[in-house]
Amino acid sequence: MEFRDYYKVLGVERKASEAEIKSAFRKLARKFHPDVNPNNKDAEVKFKELNEAYQVISDPDKRKKYDELGADWEHGVSQEEMMRRYARQQSAAGAGAGGGAEFEGGDFSDFFGQFFGGGGGSARRGGGRSRGGASRGFSTFDFGTEPARAPDLRAEVGITLADAVKGAKRRLDLVAEDECATCGGSGMIAREEKQGKARVIRSAEPCPTCGGNGVVQARRTLEVTIPAGVTDGTQLRLKGQGGRAPRPDQNGDLFLTIRLEPNPVFAIAGRDLRVNLPVWDYEAALGAEITAPTVDGRVSLKIPAGSQTGRVMRLRGRGLPARGKEAAGDLLYELKVLAPTDLNAKERALMQQLADSLKDRGLADPRAELMASKS
Repeated sequence: MEFRDYYKVLGVERKASEAEIKSAFRKLARKFHPDVNPNNKDAEVKFKELNEAYQVISDPDKRKKYDELGADWEHGVSQEEMMRRYARQQSAAGAGAGGGAEFEGGDFSDFFGQFFGGGGGSARRGGGRSRGGASRGFSTFDFGTEPARAPDLRAEVGITLADAVKGAKRRLDLVAEDECATCGGSGMIAREEKQGKARVIRSAEPCPTCGGNGVVQARRTLEVTIPAGVTDGTQLRLKGQGGRAPRPDQNGDLFLTIRLEPNPVFAIAGRDLRVNLPVWDYEAALGAEITAPTVDGRVSLKIPAGSQTGRVMRLRGRGLPARGKEAAGDLLYELKVLAPTDLNAKERALMQQLADSLKDRGLADPRAELMASKS
């Protein structure tokens, strides 16, 4: 066999990865495929050279020997020969007429998947994995590989605080790369003909649905249930709602990250909710029963007499609901004492009377400690 530099044939570096080799082969195979170039002998020769090169350097063991032996390499075989060997493995029918592989009960997609996508897996994720866990190559002639699992998807959804407390439903519009159902993610379609009880593989061509990519852009809408008690950053797993594969059990999952929208009243601290609660100075001094906000309405709150700014009032269990092993949070009100600013003459006189009375009683200077400190 005339020596060819298989790396140059595929247009890759000698240190190219398996993914780079596969990508280069698929691109060139589509370009020079005989079905795309009818009656073009040069393209047919080039296509065979590509197959020969790929069969060698895509297999780790053969690639190692090729790198070591160079011009003495004599083990490369054509795609047609591989088809015939696979056909003989599946049945005793042998090679079919016209260069096709004739067999009974076999599935050519398992064979051709070794070139394009690996047993039903998307070409962008590499080949499928064998039941034993290792990737199987042509050297074993065992094509019983399991389909590669479709990719997981990730998305974010924004919800209100009320949704986090009560739970909600959200509609999601997703755009994803799903495995092509027409070709099973292989990117190629085999042409078969029946001859008696046997099937004859005549040729293979790029899938018309996905254009040989093995994946298609898909839009779909999901209605997602948001459970009560989620916090910002909570991740929900929707099994089987990720990338789609021809087999439903090979679908990926959708991982949905929850983002809580800012709330103008309530600040979120873990599972607790905090509110800055303004009260008038006379309410704080005398004590009062006031109305305070909650996420789902209002509550009557008693302010103890003599309350100061910064005092925290707690309503247990009125924060975010319990979820899993996490207990429900609390609702915390931090008091902020305010003084009225628009007094009329009568109110000012009353305030002055109060001030004079407090001074006469010897009320302590609230700034005395500050003035006594040494800088």
